[in-house]
Amino acid sequence: MARYLKSSTRIEKRTTIVDVEGQIDLGSSPALRKTLLECVRGTDRVAINLKAVTYIDSSGIASLLEVLREARQSKKKLVLFGLTAAVLQVLQLTRLTGVFDIFETEEQALEA
Repeated sequence: MARYLKSSTRIEKRTTIVDVEGQIDLGSSPALRKTLLECVRGTDRVAINLKAVTYIDSSGIASLLEVLREARQSKKKLVLFGLTAAVLQVLQLTRLTGVFDIFETEEQALEA
């Protein structure tokens, strides 16, 4: 099965939502990192929708951490929501579930 990654952005309640679909790995994480950093620089609130992500590796985690660092340095809000079991497991194994603001639903993420 070929690996792919697709992302799109939309605005809801003054928050930029980035919908991510596919596998976040060494080949796809640089483009996703660029998209996410542009979103953080362009708005005060970013919510990353991971409900369609089937795989994430260490480069994907590193990209999320870099974007989180940029958001915090810029005094902006970054949240994750809709984590699949695969993504949640990696965040638990790397002990990063307490580092990110994580929500189950888009509604919860928008209210945060």
